[in-house]
Amino acid sequence: MNEFVKINTQDNVIVVLKDFKKGTVVSIDGIKITLNEDIRSGHKIAITNIAQDQNVIKYGCPIGHATKSICVGDWVHTHNTKTNLTDIIDYTFSQVLTPNTYTNQNLTFKGFKRKNGSVGIRNTLYIVPTVGCVNGIADLIIKKFRETTPNIEPFDDILVLKHSYGCSQLGSDHEYTKTILGDAVTHPNAGATLVLGLGCENNTIAEFKDSLGEFDESRIMFLTTQEVGDEVTKGAEILKILHKNVQDDKREDVPLSELKIGLKCGGSDGLSGITANPLLGWFSDFLIAQGGTTILTEVPEMFGAEKILMERCVNDKIFDKTVSLINDFKSYFIRYDQPIYENPSPGNKAGGITTLEDKSLGCTQKSGTTAVVDVLKYGEKTKCKGLNLLNSPGNDLIAASALASSGCQLVLFTTGRGTPFGSYVPTVKISTNSTLYNTKPHWIDFNAGTLVEGAEKEDMLNNFVQYVLKVCSGELVNNEKNNFREIAILKDGVSL
Repeated sequence: MNEFVKINTQDNVIVVLKDFKKGTVVSIDGIKITLNEDIRSGHKIAITNIAQDQNVIKYGCPIGHATKSICVGDWVHTHNTKTNLTDIIDYTFSQVLTPNTYTNQNLTFKGFKRKNGSVGIRNTLYIVPTVGCVNGIADLIIKKFRETTPNIEPFDDILVLKHSYGCSQLGSDHEYTKTILGDAVTHPNAGATLVLGLGCENNTIAEFKDSLGEFDESRIMFLTTQEVGDEVTKGAEILKILHKNVQDDKREDVPLSELKIGLKCGGSDGLSGITANPLLGWFSDFLIAQGGTTILTEVPEMFGAEKILMERCVNDKIFDKTVSLINDFKSYFIRYDQPIYENPSPGNKAGGITTLEDKSLGCTQKSGTTAVVDVLKYGEKTKCKGLNLLNSPGNDLIAASALASSGCQLVLFTTGRGTPFGSYVPTVKISTNSTLYNTKPHWIDFNAGTLVEGAEKEDMLNNFVQYVLKVCSGELVNNEKNNFREIAILKDGVSL
């Protein structure tokens, strides 16, 4: 196992891969360096003297500047390094595109082909409340349905997308709720959907139904609970009809070009940008070579690495949309008089991430090297195959839900600290380190930590591709096994 890693030849820091004691001597580039203090795995040490106000370089880019002189062998972290980032920036388009080195291997998975041409990797029966008041009613409906229908196949499960909104909302908040719930109702992983309303909420069934556009009326049905006497019995009857209507559903061979996969990280550590995030970047390039689609979100965690993404925009129009994505999100912070760079989190810092640039440069490794083909609004569905950027905050539940709403059948989620949650689509957890994988096997689905323990890049990628194909063909991931599945909707205004 390696003891440290120098990510880029231009770096003036290295990342250590195990805990070291003060006085330990390491050799880097033929030079022996004595550690001046204890340092934990995932953290950085200086390999050159760094003067006060000089940039600290990692990933070949500045991650901030030294707030005081840093000597060779010193621990480099929040006590001596500060962000370089400022507020709104004027950007200039300077395109730098990299050819995709992967080729189409004509691989397939077993998916569900929908009437509208989309493809699901699950065949779940959704109950989508238009308002949080009826969340409990949905549970009772499922209970009654299961009492008389013990075998729910070809549904693989029944899922209530519980939330607390749908009423007492104004403006953009009301629209966000309607849009995100509408995306779920028509999601390709939904074999069928019961939309469950109360009857007096702002998000009325009539308006919500109109917002869906064209839909398969044999697969999407509605119930307003105030308009019937026994809403539980009526709801169970509707589920029986939906169950009957899906009896011919079966998995079929589908090319990887039909996959839309979300790229997300949370609970990041010093190894995130070295192991798990680069793995997702390789996978993104690979999937795009198959004609598929990946979506990168968490806009605040693009700050500091946004110029790399802007250079990869396919044209001026997408560059302008990317600039708006970044600066509009900064304006969102400014509007509420909040610091733009109040990031990384305490857990990130404990894991070795020092500044937002440090976090962002690691975070954007998930996007690989291919061109950015489109930028999506919050709640907007993907239209272009290839790498898309999506407007959403970094909050794990909100961002993962936004990825699902954009049409992703699957979310790939890297983590160094660990998290058990799942969105309403399968949420694959990839650990950045083997310790987490071994400690939390009931949370983590795949271990990328072996990349710093001797595993080869291509072997790791091939194993990961095969694992993703199994998941897309029906193999359950831990959040599904644990029934940890949630939807979260962005809130940006007053509540009545």
